[in-house]
Amino acid sequence: MKPFDGMTARSMRRIAGKAGVLVGVALAMGATMAQSPSPPAAKPAEIKSPDGDPLAPLAWLEGCWRGTVNQREFREQWMPLRGNMMVGVSQTVIDGKTDGYEYLRLEPRPDGVYYVAVPSGKNEAAYRLAEQTVDRTAERNDEIFTFANPALVFPQKITYRRASEGWLYATVQGKVNGADREFIYPMRRIDCKSGELIRK
Repeated sequence: MKPFDGMTARSMRRIAGKAGVLVGVALAMGATMAQSPSPPAAKPAEIKSPDGDPLAPLAWLEGCWRGTVNQREFREQWMPLRGNMMVGVSQTVIDGKTDGYEYLRLEPRPDGVYYVAVPSGKNEAAYRLAEQTVDRTAERNDEIFTFANPALVFPQKITYRRASEGWLYATVQGKVNGADREFIYPMRRIDCKSGELIRK
């Protein structure tokens, strides 16, 4: 998958340079929020969990992930599922300096499962799990989790695709200057201590 689509590398560097990672980049580009509005009412995705914990299908995120796009190295680290919540953090580094960071959490609420991001210098943004699917085309077996908040401008959707051999594709979608935009951040699972790739 391409690390980004629909824009030149120069354009993306100019936009992404205003913030850091994933939602942090996205919110800096256009989402204006005093207090992040909740998504409009919609039927949440049904998560099938053998042990009844609605977050269990996302427990695979536990651990560390690393990727690079346009000379920006970004990392995410997720703690184990505990107490009905998963807590994570992400950071983007350019030339050895932190360009952005954000605190993340996955939590169940009465109306569904939410992905909540608090980027550096920004307010909290919440996205409800809208769809959980499996892509079995071309011999794939990718799990896809799509979180949405149509009340926002960008991003309106955040998608986590769990692919084979330790790949994770995080995609943010929405509108920038009135036009639809999509950015894909490819990451690999790594050992949190050594940084070595983990192919699973």
